[in-house]
Amino acid sequence: MSAKIGELIFLQQLAGRFKIPVPDFVVEPVNQSDIKKKLQVWGSGIVKPDVLAGKRGKAGTVHKVSDYREAMQLLKKVAAAEVVGLQPRTSYMVQSVPAEMELFTAITYNSKFISPSFTVSLKGGIDVESIPDSDKITIPVDVFRGLNAYQASEALSKLGLHGSLNSMLARCFVNQWDMFISTGMQSCEINPWRVTKDEKIFACDFKATFDENNFKFRDLGFEFPEYPSTEEAFDEEMRLWSAASHQGQAHVSSLGGKKILPILFGGGASTIIIETLAQCGGDPIFLSDFGGNPPYDRMKKTAEICFRHKLANASLLLILGGKANNTQIDVTFAAIADALEEWVAQNGPIHIPVVIGRGGPGLVQGLAVMKKTLENLNLPFVFFGPDTPITLVAAYAAKLANYSENEGKEDQK
Repeated sequence: MSAKIGELIFLQQLAGRFKIPVPDFVVEPVNQSDIKKKLQVWGSGIVKPDVLAGKRGKAGTVHKVSDYREAMQLLKKVAAAEVVGLQPRTSYMVQSVPAEMELFTAITYNSKFISPSFTVSLKGGIDVESIPDSDKITIPVDVFRGLNAYQASEALSKLGLHGSLNSMLARCFVNQWDMFISTGMQSCEINPWRVTKDEKIFACDFKATFDENNFKFRDLGFEFPEYPSTEEAFDEEMRLWSAASHQGQAHVSSLGGKKILPILFGGGASTIIIETLAQCGGDPIFLSDFGGNPPYDRMKKTAEICFRHKLANASLLLILGGKANNTQIDVTFAAIADALEEWVAQNGPIHIPVVIGRGGPGLVQGLAVMKKTLENLNLPFVFFGPDTPITLVAAYAAKLANYSENEGKEDQK
């Protein structure tokens, strides 16, 4: 799973640690006298919400101010404003930096290079998608050697920037890389870097995504902020559970569906299954990606969370994935079966069909365990082996879910 931060946490916790130059700032709540002093020094400031959403300016929540009374009012107003359906954690004001030049930089893991990559453009301040390819350069970065000042300087030279400013910016970019690789980031973007007339450099906006399963993220040395969220209790519990162990992933994302509860395995296969279910009217409750050879206890807890939150309202239980290479099917199926039995013991019997399609080590033993459990619970079931494409299994499950739901409605009449 991934975690995100915006500019304020970067200013407070990371910029100083990695020697990245940034503007001065204050955070709401703040005394009027402090704001007055800051604006006397700065000349003007920019009020922003601390929220994990883009387009803050277009949402009308970014304001340039020079009067301390107006700044006080805006800090309170912006902190309470909703941005793209999200509530800010607080608000803050940064020093306004007049720029002679703006740049864009980003570091991310790049499937093209099968390594991290560094992107730079002299056209900062706009979305990277709006920057023509001819105006930006992306270079691979060796994960062991890292980004060095020569590489960064060469990229800037190709874009037409030379002299002392080239060297100073290259050193800043190396510091950005050090931050990226030292904290377990998956991606980070500074847009823009602002350069003043006297060639002072400031990183003026920032966003980053972290890999919660990376041990570097777990040892950041500060408490990760909690942002107000519309996240469902189910998604939140699964996110925390996923981050609680390195072995076996337990990723979900609610889709708002009402029919099929999908226990899915196989990364990309999970996405294909969900798309097939949706196209065939299966109305999946959530997208899931389990696997990574989870031990029994981890898989059982994963299934228990899914059942506790979603099973009572499901029309069909689907357990499906491609042919596994390393995941022990008998272990995962035993865990799911035990979680299902415990749910029924606590909540009473259910009457929905179960569709299972899988392949891999321990398949026969796993299916035998599932067969015994489903027969004990008096649940109808259909098993598919690895010779049946997952798309056909998903299409069958969608049709069966609709049939079962309609049959249940008829029984109620």
